[in-house]
Amino acid sequence: MNSAIRAVTKLAAAKGVPVVGVRDGYDGLIDGDFRGAHRHQGRRLGGGGRGGRRRRRPGRTFLGSARSARFREAAGRRAAVESMRREGVDGLVVIGGNGTLAGAHLLAQEHGVHLVGIPGSIDNDIGCTSSSLGVDTALNTIVDACDRISDTARAHRRAFVVEVMGRDCGYLAMASAVALAADAVLIREQGKTEEQLIEGVSAVIRLGYERGKRRILIIKAEGVHVPCTRLVRLTEERMRPSLPAVEIRATVLGHVVRGETRAMPTAPWPGVSAWPR
Repeated sequence: MNSAIRAVTKLAAAKGVPVVGVRDGYDGLIDGDFRGAHRHQGRRLGGGGRGGRRRRRPGRTFLGSARSARFREAAGRRAAVESMRREGVDGLVVIGGNGTLAGAHLLAQEHGVHLVGIPGSIDNDIGCTSSSLGVDTALNTIVDACDRISDTARAHRRAFVVEVMGRDCGYLAMASAVALAADAVLIREQGKTEEQLIEGVSAVIRLGYERGKRRILIIKAEGVHVPCTRLVRLTEERMRPSLPAVEIRATVLGHVVRGETRAMPTAPWPGVSAWPR
C-alpha cells in the first residue's frame, strides 16, 4: 500500500496535482485528519531524514487504516464530504478491499465525488481483479514461515497442518501450497465435511510416511469451517491405532501473514521529510 501511495503521489506531482493523505481511513476523512503534501509544507508526517536514502521500516501502511461504523451511515458520509470540501480536496484515491471500495462507490453515487479505487486485500477476493495489493507480500510471508516450519518438521519427522488467512477465499492457501510443494491444501471451495477432511488428511499423512518422507506439510485456509487444532486432534485419534508414533502439529499463522518489514524510501512523497515514527 505504501508503494502504491508513493506512486500515486509522484505521478500527481509530475502532473502538478497537489496531494494530501488521510489518516486512519474513513474515520480520518470524517474528522478531517489530513496529513502532509507539497502544498501543506507545515503539516508533515514525521521527523527528519535525507531523501533517497533507504532504511528498514515496518511494512504497515503509514497512513493507518480503520473500520468506520460512522461511515456506514449517510450522515457520516456527508461529514466526510464536508471535510473534503473544507480542505479543498476534489477527489479520492482509495486503496482497500470490498468494504472500502463499496464505501467509495457510495460516495460517488450520493455526492458525485471523483474516485479511483485500487484493490488491496490479501484475500484476493475482489471481483474483476487478478491480483490485489498485499497478496504477493502475504504469499512470500507464508512461504518464509513454512520454510522455517519445514526445518523442524524434517528434524523430528512430523506432519504439520498450517492455517493461513484469506477469509472465505482459498487463493492464498492454494498459491502458497503450490509455492511450497505442500502435500495437500484444504480450501473452503472444496465443500468437504469434517469427516471428509479428517479422512483426507489421514490419507495424505499415511501415504507420506509410507514413502519415507520426513516432512509432511498441509496448508489449510481459514475459511475451512473445522478449526485447525480440532482437525489435528481428530486426525491423530483416527491414525493412532495404525500409526502409534504419528505426530501432527497445528500452526495458525494468523496476522503474521499481514505484516512484513522491508526497505522503504526515507520520504513517502515530495514535500514530506520522512515516514512517521
